[in-house]
Amino acid sequence: MVRHQDHAADHHAGPRRAVRLLTPLLALLAGLLPAQAEPGRPFLAYHTSWSETPATTPEETSIARLPGYYTHVALSFVKPDLVYPGGLDLSATGLQYPYSGAVLKDAIALLKARHPAMRVLLSVGGSTYLRWDALNVDALVRLVRDLGADGVDIDYETGQPGCAALPSGRIQCSSDALSVQVVEAIRAALPPPFAVAAAGWSVGAYGEGNFVSARPRSPWTGSMLAMLRSPAGQSLDLVTIMSYDAGPSYRPDEALRAYRAYYKGPLALGIQVQPGTSGGPRFTLDYTVRMLRSVESDPQAGAMLYGLRLAPPGPPGPDNPDYRALSTATCVALRLADCFASVP
Repeated sequence: MVRHQDHAADHHAGPRRAVRLLTPLLALLAGLLPAQAEPGRPFLAYHTSWSETPATTPEETSIARLPGYYTHVALSFVKPDLVYPGGLDLSATGLQYPYSGAVLKDAIALLKARHPAMRVLLSVGGSTYLRWDALNVDALVRLVRDLGADGVDIDYETGQPGCAALPSGRIQCSSDALSVQVVEAIRAALPPPFAVAAAGWSVGAYGEGNFVSARPRSPWTGSMLAMLRSPAGQSLDLVTIMSYDAGPSYRPDEALRAYRAYYKGPLALGIQVQPGTSGGPRFTLDYTVRMLRSVESDPQAGAMLYGLRLAPPGPPGPDNPDYRALSTATCVALRLADCFASVP
């Protein structure tokens, strides 16, 4: 960024500064480039509807221009209690795209035509849409089908999970029954080949067995265990772990091993574009790559990015990367293909 364009000495400062910022990234990526792409690892990216730029045609949307190394794109967020009368009317669904439902549908179709293996999901819930007790499965299924999406990502969050250890040592939460019912209802309404994924709390698989003393301890410790143990949980196609904003003692590799103790399918460690608020590590390029490399022995371990179109505070660089740089670094760390494709 050129801060003083009126000074002749700063005329080329912007490009020079950009090169200096990119050099460590390029060196990092060059050292990690694989000899061969490694298929099978998930890379889900949340596409934040409220950050999208307006468009009048599907070709103008950032959705249609996403690179093919993402395995899943989760359009966020849909309300659990959405109202969807049909006709691609998104006004009461929770999605905040600044264009019509018809443009969104055509953008999804264009993306899938360019990258047939990519799965487009509607992400339901999040930190602000919490009416899971009023889940409208019928409306959700109609919206999935009308948009031509491939399934649903369940981001079940609650402010008060009510978790505690029983005398037996088993974790029990007041949110257990509803969390299982939500997955059961959505899976039943969207059987394969539709995909159903779920986002798990950072410490959601802690609290029992080898992870009874895992840190940090929080009200959400063990909050995913009942769902993961259920037949509905085992029917999920992907579980992502919100492995961020959990404090300085949190270890994402340990969290993945905890989830793996209960779930045998693909797992994805979360990467956050914006800084957290709990004092945990910043997702620099170096930290992101080291985190993903720490779990590469698990052939089904991958990544989740939250989220596309979000911006970090201040000028971007290796220690303050934007979603584009994090996408590229993640792609390379996972040994996926075509990692230097542009990200809109």
